Amino acid sequence: MMLVAIRAVFILVAGGLAARLATLASGPPWAPAVLFPLVMGAAALVVVIDVLTPRKRIQTISAVYFGLIVGLILSYFLQLALQPTIDMFGGGLATEIVQVVFALGTVGICYICVSTLLQTKDDFRFVIPYMEFSKEVKGACPLVLDTSVIIDGRIADVAEARVLDQPLVVPQFVLQELQGIADSSDKLRRNRGRRGLDILNRLQKSPEVEIRIFDTELPELAGIREVDQRLVVLAKHLDGKVVTNDYNLNKIARLQGVDVINLNDLANALKPVVLPGESLAVKLIKRGEEAGQGVGYLDDGTMVVAEQGSGHLGEMVRITVTSVLQTSAGRMIFGRMEGVTSGQGHGAHRAGH
Repeated sequence: MMLVAIRAVFILVAGGLAARLATLASGPPWAPAVLFPLVMGAAALVVVIDVLTPRKRIQTISAVYFGLIVGLILSYFLQLALQPTIDMFGGGLATEIVQVVFALGTVGICYICVSTLLQTKDDFRFVIPYMEFSKEVKGACPLVLDTSVIIDGRIADVAEARVLDQPLVVPQFVLQELQGIADSSDKLRRNRGRRGLDILNRLQKSPEVEIRIFDTELPELAGIREVDQRLVVLAKHLDGKVVTNDYNLNKIARLQGVDVINLNDLANALKPVVLPGESLAVKLIKRGEEAGQGVGYLDDGTMVVAEQGSGHLGEMVRITVTSVLQTSAGRMIFGRMEGVTSGQGHGAHRAGH
């Protein structure tokens, strides 16, 4: 609404100035009738360009403005330096010709300055106009989210619990990957993609979370197509950390010196400890890799492997925990059904590996 009001005021002011200019214009009788629509057309063109470019990058705008300022200053000093020489040796030249030459030189210098700054704005951020103008963020370094951790959804719960004090960064290429998954013809993939978009929407609406979409095109990302590698490069550029539950991305990032927060490790650290000898109830839903094993899952997704449980699929059974295997990929619990004596304990361990 504020933008509409500003545009309306701009048109009104332009109309008043155009009318004033048409009134003061001297020359042919038709000049005022031509000047007024000409000025109003230029004002309308400015508004149309503004409407058609709603997402303006502050780096680009600052580079254009700074380039114009530098170009005009250089042109002014160049004119001051050349004017005595022209007065001394070019006295025969018409003043209009000299002014046109200087105007062309000014345009050329401004173009070179703007073009140079637009091509180098990402390399020289120490110059004031190249600084990334963003609101003051919390925490020491941003957390770069990958696709899998967004679809997983637990990052929203962790962020809303105020455990994380850093801003969350979602790269534009991750958002595009999510949209591609959401548009997939495969129902399962489509549901996963939509879940990821819902999680992002939830994060953006949460007052406890600071989340940003990073859409700046970095020279370092040119030619890199793999999303995992792009995430690592971006995290390096931002001096941040990658948040993921992808085991392979975890290894790649650590090999390249980028810190990683693995949500599976975090979840494992927060899970209640299950000790050998304790009893728990689980519903067995499928057979295990070893003969006689039944596999079920706890409410938090932990896999439970029960010895001699293959004959009780679909049933809620009680098992006694024999061992617990905890890895970055998750936690697995091995046990035997209560009241059953079995010698397959070693087979259970082999299934875990």
